[in-house]
Order: sequence, then C-alpha cells, then structure tokens
Amino acid sequence: MPGTPPQTTSDAPSGAGFLGPDRNWHLGAGLMTLATVVAFTIWSFSHTGTDVNAFLLVLAIAFGLFMAFNIGGNDVANSFGTSVGAGTLTMKQALVVAAVFEVSGAILAGGSVTETVRSGIVDIDGMHMDPLSFAYIMMAALLGAAVWLLLATRMGWPVSTTHALIGGIVGAAVTTGAVTGTGGFEMVQWGEIGQIAISWVLSPLLGGIAAYLLFGAIKRHILAPAARAIALGSRGFDDSEDDDEDEDEDEDEQSRHVPGYERVSELQQSAFAESAALDLTPGSPGAELAEQASHLSKKERKSARKVERRAAYHALEKRVPPLAAGAAVLLAAMLVFKGLKNVGLDLTLGSGVLLLAMLAMAVWMATTVFARALKKQSISRATFIMFSWMQVFTACAFAFSHGANDIANAIGPFVAVLDVLRTGAIGEEAAVPAAALVAFGIALVSGLWFVGRKVIHTVGSGLTAMHPSSGFAAELAAATIVLLASVLGLPVSSTHILIGAVLGVGIVNHAANWKLMRPIFLAWIITLPAAAGIGAVVVLVLRAVF
Repeated sequence: MPGTPPQTTSDAPSGAGFLGPDRNWHLGAGLMTLATVVAFTIWSFSHTGTDVNAFLLVLAIAFGLFMAFNIGGNDVANSFGTSVGAGTLTMKQALVVAAVFEVSGAILAGGSVTETVRSGIVDIDGMHMDPLSFAYIMMAALLGAAVWLLLATRMGWPVSTTHALIGGIVGAAVTTGAVTGTGGFEMVQWGEIGQIAISWVLSPLLGGIAAYLLFGAIKRHILAPAARAIALGSRGFDDSEDDDEDEDEDEDEQSRHVPGYERVSELQQSAFAESAALDLTPGSPGAELAEQASHLSKKERKSARKVERRAAYHALEKRVPPLAAGAAVLLAAMLVFKGLKNVGLDLTLGSGVLLLAMLAMAVWMATTVFARALKKQSISRATFIMFSWMQVFTACAFAFSHGANDIANAIGPFVAVLDVLRTGAIGEEAAVPAAALVAFGIALVSGLWFVGRKVIHTVGSGLTAMHPSSGFAAELAAATIVLLASVLGLPVSSTHILIGAVLGVGIVNHAANWKLMRPIFLAWIITLPAAAGIGAVVVLVLRAVF
C-alpha cells in the first residue's frame, strides 16, 4: 500500500495452524477456482452439445485452465514482482488488483476472435490432418507449456509463456507429422524460431537500456536532493529536529560528530539506496558526504540541509508531474495499441492525439497538486508516497494489458479445440465466448496467489532491491519498449523486457544480481525445447488413448 515501508514476500505464509494466517484467503481463492471450474465445465458441455466426447472435453478444459493458472503464477507474478518487491503493494493487494484489472482486460479487450493456429510457427495446414489430430496437437501444446511453466515457476524463473506455447505446438505438431507420415521438421518455420532466439538478447537489452537511462535521470534530478537532505540531518532523521533551537551547547558538541546515516530508519534507508549520489559504500560520494556532514556544526548542517530540502521539494513539484504525464501518455498508448485494439475503438489520429493531450494535462495538474500537499510530510516520506502511487497506476495498466493480450496463450488453443469438438471441423478462426474469458481470467488470478510468490521474489528483490521509484522506472521502461517494439514489429518478449529493465535499475544502483540471472537466461533458452519435448510426449499419449 502506498506510504508503507517495503515488505518481504515468501513462498508460503508463516505461522502455525491450518493453512497459516492466510487461511481465509487460501480458502476463498480455492473455492472461487473450484466454482469456476465446475461452472465452466457445465457451460462447455451445453456449448458443444451432448454428443461430444465427454472425457476429451473435460481434458481440454483441464489443460486450458491449467495453462491459464500457470500463466498467472509466472507471467502475472512477473508483472507484479516490482510492485510487491518495492512495498507499493502487498501480496493480497496485488491479488485484488490482478483480480480486477487482469479479468477486466481479458473480458473487455481479450478479443472476440482468435486464430486457430495462432503462432504461425508450424505449417499445420500442409499436413492435411483430421480435426481430432489438430485438437490433440493444441491440447498437447497447452499441457506441455503449462507443465514447463509450473516447473519454472517453482524454481522462481520468470519465462516467456508465448515461447512455451510455441514450443508445445512445435513438439506436438512435428511428432504428429512423424507418426502419421504427413511431415517432420521441415514443417517448422525456422525463421520464426530464429526471431525467438534474437529476442533472448534483444528484449532484455532494450529493457535494460531504457530502465538504466530513465532511472538514472530520476536519481540524479529527483532522488539525490532528498537523500542529501537526509544525510545532512544531525541524527540521520528527516524531520524537524534540526529546526529546534539548541537547549545545551554540550549537546551540540556531541551531535557534531554523529554520522548522518548512523540512525536512519528503514524508510530513509530506501532513499539512500535509491540515490547514486548517496551510495554509502566506503569511498563512494555518498560516504564522503556523510563523513563531511558528521564534522559540520549543527548550524552549518542545518543551513545546508535547508538548501537540499528546498531542492528536493522543488524536484517533486516541478519534475515529477511532467514525468507522470509522460508515463500516463505512454501507458494509455500501450493500452489502446496492445489492449483495446479488439474493443472496436475507431479513433482518428487527431482525436487520439487530443485525448492523450487531455490525459497528460489532467495528470500533470493532479500530480502537481498532490506534490504540493505532500510538503507537510518529511521529504523521504513524500518521495516514497509520490512514487508509490505512480507505481500503482503502472501496475494496474500492466495488469489490464496483460489480461487483454497474454490470456490468448491459453484461450487461443483451447477455443480452437472447443470449436473442433463442437463443429467437427477445423475452422480458420473461432469466436471466443465471454464465459471462457471470465473463467480463464479467474484462473490467472488463482495462479498468481497459489504459486506466484517465488517469481515475485525473484523479480521484486532477487535480481536487485526494489523501491517505489525504481519499480516505477522499471515498469515504465518496459511498457515503453513493449509499445515501441509493437509499432516497429521487433521480435521481443514482454517478460524478458521487464527482467532487463529490473537489471538496468540494478546496474544504476551497482547491485545487479548477475549470479541469479544465469539460471534465468538458461531457462529462457530451454523453454522452447522443454515445452516441445513435453508436448511431444503428451500428443503420443492422447493419440494412444483416443
């Protein structure tokens, strides 16, 4: 929650008793998921008709919802990792935000039509297969991708769900072609696979560069004055104690040599950590400033601190509003381009620019008023609160866009199978029922709650320490690159972009965990072949059973 200090996450709630202190949340999420599965199964049978193969339909429902569940545990958790790691949102608050915005994105902008063969990686049309063989391929791809996502999630590795699904389709299709004699590896569009390989490097590189530049500018121009004001405090606290008159000269002499960072609270330590100028590593500029401050008289320190406090509040009032306005425009453009393209909005270029300009002006004015209201707060708390609220909005925008787009990784193949079972033929495209969007959206949220904690820990604190301003910078940088890549048609992964952005923040803070990045990068590489192998086995089992 904005204004509260960072909180840590764990894979399981601590405490004794049945299901721990979060028992009611566990039971609520479990019952919601169970009710969704039952209701959606009943709806699916009414949608396909009574003459459908019941066992095959139940398996398709299970595979599809299991895939959505694991997308929530990995991809959605990846998106909320920076917010939870920064202390902007608690795990429960992230669950509520995800429930509202992920499901809303899926329902409002999840798309009314999906292509049956959505990846274009394998030439399935050239195989001239029967409809049931096609259904087996899609089901095997769902389970292959879901199983690999679950394994990666349990290890805390954020991976691309799109790449996992592509791997499942490749493995299942090639195996089916080999078994039936209708094709083999020549069906694979290797150029597309090459683009995926390029994205392993291009995505994190672009995200890292964008976050490095953005967060570096935020630190230099907004955070540094606040951190310097704290360092110049007589006892390391950012409050009004320096404005009080000395009651005793001896007390002034004693405080003269107290280091400015000796008794800093947890919240103020966050401010130190987020300012390159106040890096307190021995020999760094921040350590030198703190050492110099410890030798100043209280009067000298008070005078210098007033200058820095004025500069800090000036930065909040004059520099944060245009940053927030620019962020609002970028996020709105991402939502329109990536999230709301299926709603049917028919905006001309002029009307779109006008709407974005109105939004920018409204956000600019609102943020300015908010910054002025925070002048009654200590500078460290004002900075924390300001960036916390800004990060809340970036998290909500990410959740909506994610629900609108990445849910297709689960619902696309499932709806293709559902259409085959209902019509007995392979259609070029199939309508996505609203019931499926709701059910799969709820499965996303359930996966976030039950298995998403390790990925959240990796993104939120494992790769580097996160604070509201650094989390905001990482999310905004990732959104910017996702938008630009979409416009330019670059082969990128939103998951990989965000991980690169987190590392970019870590580089600015000289605290990137490259040791943890090695297994994550290896997981990116083996995602496609691992999902392909599982998909190949599953399709053989399905063909043997049915």
